[in-house]
Amino acid sequence: MNTTHTKAPAIENLFFNWRPLWLIFFLLVTVFLGSQALQVKPEASFEKLIPLSHPYIENFMERQNDLRGLGNAVRLAVTVKDPSQDIFTAEYMERLQQVYDEVRFLPGVDQSAVRSLWDPAVRWTQVTEEGFEGGTVIPDTYDASQESLDTLRENVLKSGQVGILIANDFRSTIVLAPLVDSVDGQPLDYQAFSHALEDIRAALSDEQFDIRIIGFAKLVGDLIDGATQVAFFFVIALGITFVLLFLYSRCFKSSIIPLVCSVIAVIWQLGLLKLMGYGLDPYSMLVPFLVFAIAVSHGVQVINAMAIEASHGHDRLTAARLAFRGLYVAGILALVSDAIGFMTLLFIDIQVIQELAIAAALGVAVIILTNLVLLPLLMSYLGVGKTSVIRAERKRQETSELWHRVSFFSHKSVAPWSLLAALLLGVMGFVGSTNLQIGDLDEGAPELRPDSRYNLDNAYITRNYATSADVLVVMVETPEQACVSYEALEAVDRLEWQMRNVEGVQGSMSPAYITKRVIAGFNEGNLKWETLSRNQFVLNQAMSNLPAGMINNQCDLLPVILYLEDHKADTLVRVTRAVEAFAAENNSEHARFMLAAGSAGIEAATNEEIARAQTFMLIFVYAVVAALVFITFRSWRAVICIVAPLGLTSVLCQALMAQLGIGVKVATLPVIALGVGIGVDYGIYIYSRLRQYLREGENLQDAYYHTLRSTGKAVSFTGLTLAIGVGTWVFSPIKFQADMGILLTFMFLWNMIGALWLLPAFARYLLKDPSKA
Repeated sequence: MNTTHTKAPAIENLFFNWRPLWLIFFLLVTVFLGSQALQVKPEASFEKLIPLSHPYIENFMERQNDLRGLGNAVRLAVTVKDPSQDIFTAEYMERLQQVYDEVRFLPGVDQSAVRSLWDPAVRWTQVTEEGFEGGTVIPDTYDASQESLDTLRENVLKSGQVGILIANDFRSTIVLAPLVDSVDGQPLDYQAFSHALEDIRAALSDEQFDIRIIGFAKLVGDLIDGATQVAFFFVIALGITFVLLFLYSRCFKSSIIPLVCSVIAVIWQLGLLKLMGYGLDPYSMLVPFLVFAIAVSHGVQVINAMAIEASHGHDRLTAARLAFRGLYVAGILALVSDAIGFMTLLFIDIQVIQELAIAAALGVAVIILTNLVLLPLLMSYLGVGKTSVIRAERKRQETSELWHRVSFFSHKSVAPWSLLAALLLGVMGFVGSTNLQIGDLDEGAPELRPDSRYNLDNAYITRNYATSADVLVVMVETPEQACVSYEALEAVDRLEWQMRNVEGVQGSMSPAYITKRVIAGFNEGNLKWETLSRNQFVLNQAMSNLPAGMINNQCDLLPVILYLEDHKADTLVRVTRAVEAFAAENNSEHARFMLAAGSAGIEAATNEEIARAQTFMLIFVYAVVAALVFITFRSWRAVICIVAPLGLTSVLCQALMAQLGIGVKVATLPVIALGVGIGVDYGIYIYSRLRQYLREGENLQDAYYHTLRSTGKAVSFTGLTLAIGVGTWVFSPIKFQADMGILLTFMFLWNMIGALWLLPAFARYLLKDPSKA
């Protein structure tokens, strides 16, 4: 009787005694989940990207219907290409009307809130000897004649829209289109909406006119289009990994089967996501690629272990059993650590990050079955090639000069210097990481390349319009029907004056500001009357002239619109703190100041949520990983040996982010948890094998040398393979994908280096050396 089989643990017999049934099971599940995976589509949602439980967002969502146009909206700038021409031509006005009409009837656009020169709600007003006069900017009598164009020019100058809907140089105008969250009960398809905007651009742009488009929906659409190119990187990674595996194993079967099992893991993940009702947004588009990379790393460990066992003369089935037996504890521990590490992202109250966490954890969980179970089952029939076995046997018998030198990291004369060097690197990294900032650090859309069409359009609109696209709205709540009271308006006026003097505020607009202008207009335009009157009848009359959006039906909300110079993290912190300080001193029964609406207000809330969760998430993921390591190895020494190198990598990664100008935001925050979760695999595999050799009575350096020749070789290979794979993301047209590629490449390499370099140095002082017993 084969004692290898009789001494096998129950979990091994469960799989290997019923191999045909399990393979049929895997085949059926793969076919079913594959059919589901084909139905997964890219998706995105405005609400998924914002922290819905943050006080700013709760205030905004409660008042969303009263603030149409100040949340999710797109802006189309219809521009004149000829520098010698302006907008006051019949051809331009006809083209603007075409754009206005096309945009209004796009699915997802709030038709009643669309603003353009052609919109009847856009009016002009002037003060005359007889009082106010006004009308629509484009009059009903407009007939494209030179006379009507001259009238249009006069109306534009009197409208107060120059710098808002009309460019400062009169060579473009804006079509502002607020969006709704759903169409016919279904969430707005941002990719389809973005494509519809591109269709308008293509149809109505020519040698005379151009259309520039910005807004959340357009940005997300561009992100989805760019992120779908991850399939290209996936194919490149497949090719690179296959080549590296073949060079490593010199066996076609040993190269292709781990890839097949890793692809099956991705298929299972996507199929399960579909069954759970999830899709893939631009931020989680790379998760299947990451799952593939993790699966390959564990597959290499299996193939490496089988080759070693086969070199000892074991048949295919026995080699597969022994490989499974030697790896399943460490493998399951590593993958469970990965999954729980990813699940810590659920503590961040931003749905897109939470869905990324679920997708990553689900993918890692299925690897336990596809690469720790299915792979050895398949290899028990196929076996590793003779060339691979002969090569493994030769390598086992030869002395490796490289690994012999690396084993000196565990030597008593080298270990203290290694720990000292790690301490110095840690201090340097900590000092460098103090410059790490929360949020965006660049103008425009940092998720895209600076030379992307979107960022070029954003730069044009920012440069040619007085009012920035970065809008922060302070909501001033009053008792119902009391928004016209002097006390409320006077408080708003003081807030506006104070905020105009805050660095980063470009300009402002509020009902109080407009009311003062109207009161001056009632008094022949005399500037000394441009103030708030205590006479309620005067205020009532002035407030009746407010434009749409500045007053709601209940008359219990006064929006103060702040136009910011940019949406950088420092600017948002400075402005929101100034508003909060003012609110703390001036909140009363007449007016209560609440943050925040507008694109900048939403981003400020997102930054605060990330800042709140960042440290907690990092502590939690390390605590969970440490607890799992302790439970598995029953040793606090094992925890230090495995987890301490990961801590150095995290500190150095944050310093790298600060150096490269990468802020901590929705796109980059998950990298920290991903890096820790994946990096722990290296340490677990090395420590597990090192402990085994120490128990067999070898001294520390010899034990580490033999660990390097087996597991260490696979760890170094997988670390380099993972780094090369994610390194291809650097060429992505989506900047945040490129940033993730840089950071993950760095973490994969440093986690590998830490496991090979620092783990034995800690082991020198923490583990018992049998030779000294």
